[in-house]
Amino acid sequence: MWLLPLAWLVWGVLADSLGANPAEALIRGTGDWALRALWLALAVTPLRQWLRLNALARLRRLLGLFAFFYAVLHLACYAWLDQGWVWGDIVADVLERPFILVGMLTFVLLLVLALTSPRVVLRWLGGVRWQRVHRIVYGAGLLALLHFYWMRTGKNDTAEVAVYGGLLAVLLGWRMWARRKPAAR
Repeated sequence: MWLLPLAWLVWGVLADSLGANPAEALIRGTGDWALRALWLALAVTPLRQWLRLNALARLRRLLGLFAFFYAVLHLACYAWLDQGWVWGDIVADVLERPFILVGMLTFVLLLVLALTSPRVVLRWLGGVRWQRVHRIVYGAGLLALLHFYWMRTGKNDTAEVAVYGGLLAVLLGWRMWARRKPAAR
């Protein structure tokens, strides 16, 4: 199911149906799906607890890895289609445009999460340290939202950002509430 967006994008390339700027459509499409998968991964715990469906916990890692997968595709499309794999241009772009820098920082956090995702790493780090490391997902979410906001602000199109921001506020607000009220869980 999570490869369907990729299949749609590949089909769009093959059918030449991605519009006037297919490179931008690919960069945006992969970024949008990275963001969606990250938000869904963040929503697993609240949904699992609200619905009392512990089986949902198995989806969190998969959704997180799909978020990373689409972030890798997003970065690859940017590096290839926008920058032509010219590393000097990529570094200059990162240093010149804050939203690209924030996107790269988000990618680094997602990389750490992906590398520490396997169960063997959980055993090696121990549960408490592993959980501390994986709390950076909230920072990744905030940075991803900032990256998306700055990108959309440049195009005077922030309505979708408000939806993602509202969802993130609800998810993070729930977590803060749940931490303060352990008996309510």
